[in-house]
Amino acid sequence: MRSVLLWLLVCLPVSFAATAETAPDTTPDYKEGEAYIRLASPQPTNTGENIEVVELFWYGCPHCFDLEPEINAWLEGKPDDVEFVRIPAILGARWELLARAYFTADLLDVEERIHEPLFEAIHDKKRRFKDEDSVAAFFVEQGIPIEDFTSTFNSFAVATRVNNAKLMTRRYQIDGVPTLVINGKYRTTGRLAGGNTQMIQVMEYLVDQERGDGDSEASATVAQ
Repeated sequence: MRSVLLWLLVCLPVSFAATAETAPDTTPDYKEGEAYIRLASPQPTNTGENIEVVELFWYGCPHCFDLEPEINAWLEGKPDDVEFVRIPAILGARWELLARAYFTADLLDVEERIHEPLFEAIHDKKRRFKDEDSVAAFFVEQGIPIEDFTSTFNSFAVATRVNNAKLMTRRYQIDGVPTLVINGKYRTTGRLAGGNTQMIQVMEYLVDQERGDGDSEASATVAQ
């Protein structure tokens, strides 16, 4: 029995080493032009040294609504070196109303009280928002004073953000939502990635690529 135990102690590390060496590489290798697109012109980010992930969405989009649980699950474990930014895309005149609603909620610091409930009101309760009054009524239902809503919704600050959203919608070269833009360089969609879950996976892959590029640049700077 003692000789058997000695034989196992000798052989087990070799077996583990062999398993580690022969284990298949499960790291995904997403192809540019297939799972994601490189932007023709990289766009500036506003997150300093952190990697920026931008979600472009529209409240009226059912695919954006379906993506929300995936985004929220990812945000729970979001790496510290990644900053997440939402931008309501504006691909047409009727998209502007709900973009104003998002920016109003953001400026009033009530996004948590408005964002998901507004999605749910549209897609679960089939509620329609066609003008400022209908949006105002929704904000009041969520406990936002009408005076605060009206003054912010029609403010210069909201108008400025809406214009910037229109600009970035063009600069990111998107033609549909939801779209994720990684560090101002790449964009992916459910259609490109193959679904919402895969879209998050491609985003994480590109974040890792950007993290690696940053490490390489840092090493090059030190070497110089």
